[in-house]
Amino acid sequence: MSMTDPIADYLTRIRNAARAKHLKVDIPASKLKRDITKILLEFKYIKNFILIDDDKQGIIRIYLKYDDDENCIIGGLKRISKPGLRKYVKSKKIPRVYNNMGIAILSTPVGVISDRDARERKVGGEILCYVW
Repeated sequence: MSMTDPIADYLTRIRNAARAKHLKVDIPASKLKRDITKILLEFKYIKNFILIDDDKQGIIRIYLKYDDDENCIIGGLKRISKPGLRKYVKSKKIPRVYNNMGIAILSTPVGVISDRDARERKVGGEILCYVW
């Protein structure tokens, strides 16, 4: 089975683990997934993550964060740019997710960054996903 969209797989694993109220989720690692995970940690959507070396591509273990009512902090994840239809935006057209209550994660010439950093640096790029 070939995986045509590893980012959609990454988001689906997190979404499924959050709905099942798991404390952690293991995801096959890549540089792009590590960068997205760092942004999720920076914006406090997850507790923490560790990189596990398995003599292959590695594993990212993400520890999910829950509130007092045991609801996951991540309310939703949505893949925007897909392999069949890429979505690119200029710096002035970067969308606001849930009226700035969520974030958009972009792949730009300066790396994988959040929508707020992209507006601040005045760079556009490919919108990978929304998180709220």
